[in-house]
Amino acid sequence: MKDQFLRNIKYLRISVTDLCNLRCEYCMGKDGVDKKCHSQIMTPERIKEIVEVAVSLGITKIRLTGGEPLVRHGILDICRYISAIKGVEELCITTNGVLLPLLAKPLKEAGVTRLNISLDSLNPEKYSQITRGGDLNDALNGIKAAKEAGFKKTKINTVLIGGFNDDEIRDFADFAQKEDLDVRFIELMPIGESLSFPRGAFISNNVVLDQLPELIEMPSDGVSLQYLFPSHRGAIGLISPLSHKFCGQCNRLRLTSDGKLKPCLHSSTEISLDGLSGESLKKAFQEAIYRKPKEHSLKKDGKSKSKRKMYQIGG
Repeated sequence: MKDQFLRNIKYLRISVTDLCNLRCEYCMGKDGVDKKCHSQIMTPERIKEIVEVAVSLGITKIRLTGGEPLVRHGILDICRYISAIKGVEELCITTNGVLLPLLAKPLKEAGVTRLNISLDSLNPEKYSQITRGGDLNDALNGIKAAKEAGFKKTKINTVLIGGFNDDEIRDFADFAQKEDLDVRFIELMPIGESLSFPRGAFISNNVVLDQLPELIEMPSDGVSLQYLFPSHRGAIGLISPLSHKFCGQCNRLRLTSDGKLKPCLHSSTEISLDGLSGESLKKAFQEAIYRKPKEHSLKKDGKSKSKRKMYQIGG
C-alpha cells in the first residue's frame, strides 16, 4: 500500500492496552491512566480480524505496544493469533521488560520475533525517579531473560532527556557493547505529559555523536539513523523527530487499544474501526493511508497535535 507521497506503508503498531505497571514521567501523570471500560478495548479476536485485513493490504510487520503490552490479559493469545497469519513477517513487542522473566520464553513460543525494551537510565536512583518507583534490577533481569529465551537483535529504547540522562550516553554505549545489544536514543517529544517539561529537556541527538565520535555511520532506510562501533559489537540508533525529521521514511500506521487508526503519531486525525468488517474495514485502512500527512507538526510550532498522551498511543 502506498500513500499519496509514494511511501510504502507496511508497518502497523497496535496498542493492546492503556495500562502500565510503571509511571514514566514523560508518558503519564503521577496518578496513572484514565482507565477505559473493558468493553472499549479490542478483544484478541478483534485484533486478529483487523490484522488479517491489514495484511491483505500489504502490512508485513506488526508491533504490539501499550501502555505496557505484557500486562494485557490474553497477550499470549494475541501473539499466537497474529504470528499464525500468513503474510506477517515480523511480530515485535515494545515493553519495559519488567515482566520478561515470566513471559520471555512463552512470548518466543507464541511467535514473537523481536523485542524492544524501554530503559531510560542505568542508574538505580534515576531509573526509580523517571519511572516513579520502578526497580532497575527488574528491567535488567528482563533483558537477561530475553537473551536466555533466544531473542536476537534486542533493542534498548532510551528517551534522551537533557539534564537527566544525557550524562549516561557513554554508559549506554558500553552497555550495548558488553551485552551485544542495540541502543536507540529517541529525542524527547513535546506530547502529553512532556509538554510541561523545561525547554532544556528537549535536546538534539547530535549530542550522542559528539560524545561517541568513534561511531561508524551505516546505511539506513528507516526512521532510525544507524551506527556501529569499531568492534562491531552492539550498535547505536538515533531517532530524531525534532532535529532531523524522518517523515519521508515513515512507513507506519498506528492502532489504539480502543480501535482507532492514527495515520500519524502527532496528528489529531483518527479513523474509527468500530463496527467495521470486510470491505468497510479495508476502506478504513485505505482512508488512513490516504490521510497520512507528508510530515508531522513538531517543526511548525513545537507541539504535537495529537489529542492523546503517549500511553494511549503506544509511541
